[in-house]
Amino acid sequence: MTGLYTARCAPQRQGPRPSLPPSLDIPSLGDTLPIMMQRTLVLLKPDAVERALVGRILARFEAKGLRLAGLKLIQVTPALAERHYAAHRGKPFYAGLIRFITSGPVVAVCLEGRKAIESVRRITGSTDAAEAAAGSIRGDFSSSNRFNLVHASDSPESAAQELANFFAPGELVDTSRESLRWLYDLSEGDPL
Repeated sequence: MTGLYTARCAPQRQGPRPSLPPSLDIPSLGDTLPIMMQRTLVLLKPDAVERALVGRILARFEAKGLRLAGLKLIQVTPALAERHYAAHRGKPFYAGLIRFITSGPVVAVCLEGRKAIESVRRITGSTDAAEAAAGSIRGDFSSSNRFNLVHASDSPESAAQELANFFAPGELVDTSRESLRWLYDLSEGDPL
């Protein structure tokens, strides 16, 4: 889901701000800051959970500056799997998708950040692990087309629909935006 969010920042420190060299003087965000943020769904599939890669995969998204807005371990039901993969109904691989996603626990994750959908898809890599770039999740940890560890929304529309499938109203949280001053150069108008 793309939208304008009003960021809630951590309470301001009492007393004067420590002096930094001019090249490191990062502006305060103040009480609120309108920021264009995008949310996307990532599923860590049963192979990622069973291979104990959840922490390593999540660390890659966090290292990029994407923030967790929702996280839960679930067992995907056949009905949820059918809703999630509805676009593939009737294709030869559809039954295999349903069997695989329901075969074990899945970690559903909502990530948010500037251009989150594009960033997540670049980090996950090509669907076919044989074509995934080294350094991507699939390029480094997967050897299969179907057992490819993660699902990532491919557009704002699919992200909104998929997030609604996996997270109920009220389950996603707004996080502190104070760290944004270390991700984006706000003094030079880094487009958010």
